[in-house]
Amino acid sequence: MRKIKYKSLYPLIPKEYNFGKRRDTYLKAINMMVESGASVLVETGVARHGLAYSKSDGASTIVFGIFAKNNGAKLYSVDINPDNIATCQKTIDEMNLSSYVELNTSDSIKYLKAFPQKVGFLYLDSYDYNRNNPEIIKASQAHHLEEIKAIEKKLHENSIILIDDCRLPGGGKGKNAIKYLQSNGWKILMNKYQVLLNK
Repeated sequence: MRKIKYKSLYPLIPKEYNFGKRRDTYLKAINMMVESGASVLVETGVARHGLAYSKSDGASTIVFGIFAKNNGAKLYSVDINPDNIATCQKTIDEMNLSSYVELNTSDSIKYLKAFPQKVGFLYLDSYDYNRNNPEIIKASQAHHLEEIKAIEKKLHENSIILIDDCRLPGGGKGKNAIKYLQSNGWKILMNKYQVLLNK
């Protein structure tokens, strides 16, 4: 297996945290958010381990929460599992991010359908993917497509979409969602382990 070099997000995140295969797409998305002035950030699937597993899990809620704090934005994150919410909330509180991050326990599709604001940045990483289980692969891909359909009316011409866990056997979480987005005028800017899109 190809070895991934140590990749930090310093100075946003302390140097000791390695973001591996997600670092480059995170950086590009963050730079784009700065340029577009994104102030409403939405995430499905919280960072259930805080920063502890930054390389394997991505620690997205913390990364985008710190971005929100530094840039006058707010992150709205949703997860169906209350245990994930509780563990993530501990890190949010410890890092003084609670004014900039709102965690919500809900089915993500229902949450996105009801979301009342225009979205500048959307990060999809819900419904765990199992490369060895064809039924879970199909269900995860279908779920992510439904998430896009649920929120698409709240997206605009400057919105940025980042989808996690895409370079996996079976096409990854974003397979169906990405096809749908491309058919509706979205363009892939980076196609790595994560896929980054905008209009």
